[in-house]
Amino acid sequence: MSKPDRRHVLVTGASSGIGEALARDYARAGHRVTVVARRLDLLEALAAGFPGTMQPLRADLSEPSNAEEVVTRAAATFGPVDVLLNNAGAQIVGAFEGVAPEDGEMTLRLNLLTPLRLIHAVLPAMRARGAGAIVNIASVAGLVPTPGMAHYCASKAGLAFASESLRSELRGSGIVVVTVYPGPVETAMMRAAVDKLKSETTLADRMPAGDVDTLSALVRAAVTRRQARVIYPKVYGATRWFGPMAAAITGRFTPVPTT
Repeated sequence: MSKPDRRHVLVTGASSGIGEALARDYARAGHRVTVVARRLDLLEALAAGFPGTMQPLRADLSEPSNAEEVVTRAAATFGPVDVLLNNAGAQIVGAFEGVAPEDGEMTLRLNLLTPLRLIHAVLPAMRARGAGAIVNIASVAGLVPTPGMAHYCASKAGLAFASESLRSELRGSGIVVVTVYPGPVETAMMRAAVDKLKSETTLADRMPAGDVDTLSALVRAAVTRRQARVIYPKVYGATRWFGPMAAAITGRFTPVPTT
């Protein structure tokens, strides 16, 4: 890959799951990758496999005020961010009344407010260059209200709508915005959620689930093709068009947590 084709990709929540898969794929393709998460040990282990190509940055993204510093530190080594992958997130599963307000607010900050601050931080340089990509990992939960996931659904719906709106705003600017709507994908976070929701009456553990490597490939292809969105696994694509019906089904078959 020639130098002009090498991009600086910033991936948040890169210590595991979807973020780790995206970071690996972009690094293998020859791009410079900044990986961000709270667990520096996991980031360093990941970066060790890509010397000179991947830099680890520890940051607490549950505090939106840290966003600008992350972008500044990333750019100090690899130059301006060409591709921002807003992947970091948290998922709280439980009855709304059982969720401490501060935990719910943390979810909203990490899943919604910090991604928006990161976009603010990278957008001026992208506009100046007339090029760039912003990828926001939302969720099918942002399209379908799900019992026991009120804060998560609210945060992902907010991110999805902001992302789709931004794509329209930036039309013709040379900057592509991709909104990603994962359904269940085999990660530690997904497994924890399924385990919490399991009961004799739920179908949570039988829902079709995808894998992080396939999703990563789809996201990278979407950036290259300048697609508006990715919904994966594909079976969940209907939720975008039949939201009320999907919400009714989800509400009927998902148990309401008591804790």
